[in-house]
Amino acid sequence: MKEKTLIVITGPTAVGKTALCMDMAEDFGIPIINADSRQIYRELKIGTAAPTEEQLRRVRHYFVGTLSLADYYSASCYEQQVTKLLHGLFKTSDYALLAGGSMMYIDAVCNGIDDIPTVDDDIRALMKQRLENEGLEALCEELRQLDPEHYAIVDRKNPRRVVHALEICHMTGRTYTSFRTNVRKQRPFNIRKVALTLPREQLYHRINVRVDQMMAHGLLEEVRSLLPLRHLNALNTVGYKELFTYLDGTWTLEEAVERIKGNTRRYARKQLTWFKKDSEVKWFSPNDEADIIKYIKTAG
Repeated sequence: MKEKTLIVITGPTAVGKTALCMDMAEDFGIPIINADSRQIYRELKIGTAAPTEEQLRRVRHYFVGTLSLADYYSASCYEQQVTKLLHGLFKTSDYALLAGGSMMYIDAVCNGIDDIPTVDDDIRALMKQRLENEGLEALCEELRQLDPEHYAIVDRKNPRRVVHALEICHMTGRTYTSFRTNVRKQRPFNIRKVALTLPREQLYHRINVRVDQMMAHGLLEEVRSLLPLRHLNALNTVGYKELFTYLDGTWTLEEAVERIKGNTRRYARKQLTWFKKDSEVKWFSPNDEADIIKYIKTAG
């Protein structure tokens, strides 16, 4: 029996993943499994460059617009759901296509993540209330006392990361660190990772053009409609947080748009740094579809 292969197409934002993946999905006759952690929310269409209705009709997509912003979700949930989906897809095809730029989601599927317990609803509600009442700084100090090892490495400006670690501490009576084994999980399929890249000036130009197109397509109106939900972590996202600041009256619209462009470029650099650390990644231009397909079919 022929071995199954998961094709992973990744790369920095705006590099050209969508167009390439649409063509490849049609060439292979397979759906696209979205690996963008924000496109999974149905309210975030314009600011995440989610697939259009026409693209969704052309190729079936999984994990696009399937959640509401208020829904709890994590990389662990994503890993479990994608591996279950792949089990089914590989029954009818030798290939599956995972596409997106969310580093943690891709890593979760390819390498697995630690089996950290699922937080129960009561603990989650309690910690959410404590965050609102006591503030992030107080919870960071509690994490420093309960789990100093994780405190030393966690992003202490990210309330979701801090709160989740405390949830585990309180629910299990153990440190969050004790669950982090970093043992790579073996997958019953081959993985071919392709990362797309462009000269930096060209990538930055594409980012700037994309932001202008988002604004023309109604990003400001999308953000305005989400003002009542701005406290949710999923909206602490480039494109949304800057326009919230504009709507607060702190920045002009022109300044907010320029901040979006600058922060998107910064995020693209962060993505490139992450991908370049992965020795399993093979780099291509987004225009090299024929070479990419040849690599996938002949590698290993």
